[in-house]
Amino acid sequence: MSTAIVTGSPPVGSSLEDDLRSLGFGVRVAADATAVTTELAAVPAGERVALVDARFVGHVHALRLALTDPRFPAAAVEGALTAQPEARGALTHAVGRALPEGGPEAGLPDALAHRLEADGVALHRPDLGVLVATVPADADIRAKAEADVLAVDDEAVRLRSAVKSRDGFFTTFCISPYSRYLARWCARRGLTPNQVTTASLLTALVAAGCAATGTRPGFVAAGVLLLFSFVLDCTDGQLARYSLQYSTLGAWLDATFDRAKEYAYYAGLAVGAARGGGTDDVWALALGAMVLQTCRHVVDFSFNEANHDAAANTSPTAALSDRLDSVGWTVWARRMIVLPIGERWAMIAVLTALTTPRVVFYALLVGCALAACYTTAGRVLRSLTRKAKRTDRAARALADLADSGPLAELASRTLGRTMAAGTYSAPYWALLATAALFVWPLVADTVGTWRAVPQAVVYAILAGVAVAHPLKGPLDWLVPPVFRAAEYGMILALAATSGVPGALPAAFGLVAAVAYHHYDTVYRIRGGTGAPPHWLVRAIGGHEGRILAVSIAAALWHNQGFTIALTVLAAAIALTVLIESIRFWVSSGAPAVHDESGEPA
Repeated sequence: MSTAIVTGSPPVGSSLEDDLRSLGFGVRVAADATAVTTELAAVPAGERVALVDARFVGHVHALRLALTDPRFPAAAVEGALTAQPEARGALTHAVGRALPEGGPEAGLPDALAHRLEADGVALHRPDLGVLVATVPADADIRAKAEADVLAVDDEAVRLRSAVKSRDGFFTTFCISPYSRYLARWCARRGLTPNQVTTASLLTALVAAGCAATGTRPGFVAAGVLLLFSFVLDCTDGQLARYSLQYSTLGAWLDATFDRAKEYAYYAGLAVGAARGGGTDDVWALALGAMVLQTCRHVVDFSFNEANHDAAANTSPTAALSDRLDSVGWTVWARRMIVLPIGERWAMIAVLTALTTPRVVFYALLVGCALAACYTTAGRVLRSLTRKAKRTDRAARALADLADSGPLAELASRTLGRTMAAGTYSAPYWALLATAALFVWPLVADTVGTWRAVPQAVVYAILAGVAVAHPLKGPLDWLVPPVFRAAEYGMILALAATSGVPGALPAAFGLVAAVAYHHYDTVYRIRGGTGAPPHWLVRAIGGHEGRILAVSIAAALWHNQGFTIALTVLAAAIALTVLIESIRFWVSSGAPAVHDESGEPA
C-alpha cells in the first residue's frame, strides 16, 4: 500500500488526485503545514509515502518514474517526493526543519528534497527526457506547461523507454519493435514479469522436448518455439521497465532461467541426435558448448567486478572503443561479434530447423570461440594499459568468484603465504595449476587413471597459492575464468575419454549443476548481498575438491560405476545448491535491482 499527500489546494479542474490513484496511491490532502505533519505521521511506517505539490503539472509517467520505482529508497522530481519505509525516518526528521514559511504553498516537496540531500540521503532523480514535471509559478506558465504536456505522448515515451538502450542487432530490429506491445498487453492484464519469465522457461523446455524427438518436424517446431521463448524473454524485461516492477528475485530468475533454457535445449538436441536415423552422439559437443559459453560469461563477470569501483579506470584501449562508438556501423558490428543471446538463439533456432544437431554445435563452438577470443583479448589489453587502483570490495568479489574449497584454503594459509605477491603472480599460479592438471596426464595418456590423481592434488595446492593474497593485480580477474575452464574441462575430458556409456550425459548434468552455483554467486554479488555462505562452498568441495573427487571416481570405476558416481555427485550438488539458493532468493531482503535499463524517458 502507498499513500500520497497532496500539499495545498489543487487548482480548479486539476486531475492530479486521479493521476495518483491510477498509480496505486491512496490520496490525502493537507491544506496547510500542520495538516502535512499530521497526515505524514498517520501513514503507517511500513508504507511508501509521497508528497506532491497540489500545483504540479506534468505527465503521469513522470510521476510514475519518480514515485513508484522500487529500486530507490527515496526519489524526487520537481514538485513530487517519495520515501520508502527505509527512508521514512530521514523524511520525518527533515519535515520539522524544512517546512517553508507560509506552509505548503511555498513548495514543501522541493524543500524536503533539498533537505534530504543536504542530510546525505541518496535521492534518485530520474532522467525524464522529454517528459514534463514542474510547479508553475503563475497562470501563464501553467498554461504553457499544460500545452507542453499535451505535445508529448507519454504512453509512446513509456513504450520506448521499456526497450533496453544497449541491445544486440537481432533483438533491437527483429524482436523489440513488437515485443514492447506484448509487454503492454501483459501489463494491462495484470501479468507480472516473473510470470512471463516462467512462461519463457516453459516454452524453451517444450522446445527442448521437440528437439529430443529427433525428427525434422520436431526440429522445426523446436526452432520456432525457441524463438518465441526469446520473444518472451525480451518481454519480461520490457514489462518490468514499462510497469516499474523491479525485484531482486526477478533479476535472478531472468538471469538463471536463461542458462536453464539454453542448457536444456542443448540436452534436447543431444538426445534428438541420438534418437535420429543416424544415432549421432553429440554429447561431447553439447558439453563443450556449455563449457565455452559459461567460461565466456565468467570472463565478463570477473572483469566487471574487478573494475566495478576502480579508481583512474581509463586506458588507450577504452578510448579507442569510445571513438569507434561514434561510427554507427562499428557499434552494431561489435555487438554482433560477441554473439549475444539474441544472435546466438536466432542462429541455434534456424540451424536446428534446417540442419542437424551436430551442425548446430559446430556453429556454436566456432562462434563462441571467436567471441571469447575477441572479448578476452580486449579486456586483457584494457587491463594492461590502464592504471587503476582496485578496491578491497573488488578483491573480495574475485575471491568469491574463485570458489575455493577447503583444500585450496589450506594451501593458501600455509604454502601460499610464504610466496611473494607479484603483479601477475595470481594468474601465473592459476595457469600453472591448470597446466599441471592437463598437460602431463594428456601427454602421458594417464587421464582417468590413478597416476592422474596426484596432478589433481598439485592443482589444488597451486590453486590455493593463486588466491593466497588479495586479487588486486591488473590481470587477477583472469583467475576465476581459468579455474572454471580447468574444472569444467577436466570433467569433460574424463567423461569423453572414459568410453563408459552415459558418462557424457552425466557429466553434462554435473557441469550444469556446478555452473548454476557459479551463476548464483555472480547474481548474489551483483545484488549487493555478497557471495553464498561459506558453509555451502565447503559442502560442495570448491572447484579443486570437485576436480579431485571426479579424478578419483574415474580411477576407481572404469565401467557403469563412473556414470553412477557422476550422476550422484551432480544430484547432490544440485540439491544442496538449489535448496540454499531458493531459500535465499525467496526470503532475501536485498533491494530491488534490474541489470539493464531502457532509454531515458
